[in-house]
Amino acid sequence: MTQSTTEIFDQISELMAPFNTKSIEIKPDTSFATDLELDSLSVMDMLAAIEDHFDITVPLNILPDLETVGQVAEAVKNILDE
Repeated sequence: MTQSTTEIFDQISELMAPFNTKSIEIKPDTSFATDLELDSLSVMDMLAAIEDHFDITVPLNILPDLETVGQVAEAVKNILDE
């Protein structure tokens, strides 16, 4: 079953709850570094949780391009659609 980007975004938002220490509203343009102030280790832990949840592997070469929650949701959708 193919999920929409919105459904994927909603699931990622839930997975991010433990990492959202500032309790800000998660939106597609929420930045990991600027808005959430996550360090690289936290981002990798969060990514591992996302990969486990969706049973995927996010290629390391696209990680530098994933700066917002929306970009991650789009990447997850693309991987699931492959």
